Amino acid sequence: MRNLFTRVKETISADIHQLLDQKEQKNPIVALNHYLRQCEQETERVRKLVERQYLLKEQFIREYQSAEAMKEKRKQQAEVAMRAEESELHEFVMKEYAHYEERANRLKESLQHTVKQLDELEHKYEEMKHKLKDMHIRRMELMGRENVARANHRMNHVLKDHRISMGSFTQFEEMEGYIDRLEHQINTDYYRQTIDSKIAALEKEVK
Repeated sequence: MRNLFTRVKETISADIHQLLDQKEQKNPIVALNHYLRQCEQETERVRKLVERQYLLKEQFIREYQSAEAMKEKRKQQAEVAMRAEESELHEFVMKEYAHYEERANRLKESLQHTVKQLDELEHKYEEMKHKLKDMHIRRMELMGRENVARANHRMNHVLKDHRISMGSFTQFEEMEGYIDRLEHQINTDYYRQTIDSKIAALEKEVK
């Protein structure tokens, strides 16, 4: 039964990857956006880990300082008990001193390890942020090239040489012809309306 579930899971996973590959081939920008969202989520998870590590570091510092303070306190108390010749009290205080000394050493070691881990996480986080920023820039570059490709495709479609069904001109050529005809019609109407006044002016000039 377990093997059956495993095979079903692998089959579904393969189908999903195949669909993603087809989607990437059809629209690479959409696929890139999907990858960017995954990277952003991973970067956010690392950021939260860095914050937790900071909090853990502060806790270790407080615990270490507390253990050091108690160690010094027990050390002073042991000296007092020894001067007072209180052997039982001195023995008990020295056990306490040894306990806090061991705890302080352990906390110091843990603190150093935590600081080292924090440095590694910070470096990884900064590197991920830089890579994420670079990927955003690459997406912008790809989008720019995609826009140019689409614009060129559209312009080529508009300016292509084949004739459209409504006439013998392309869309731009037809528009230019319409403007020429309109200009000719306006000029003709203008001359027709002003011909009488122009003839009268010419007659005056001849006389």
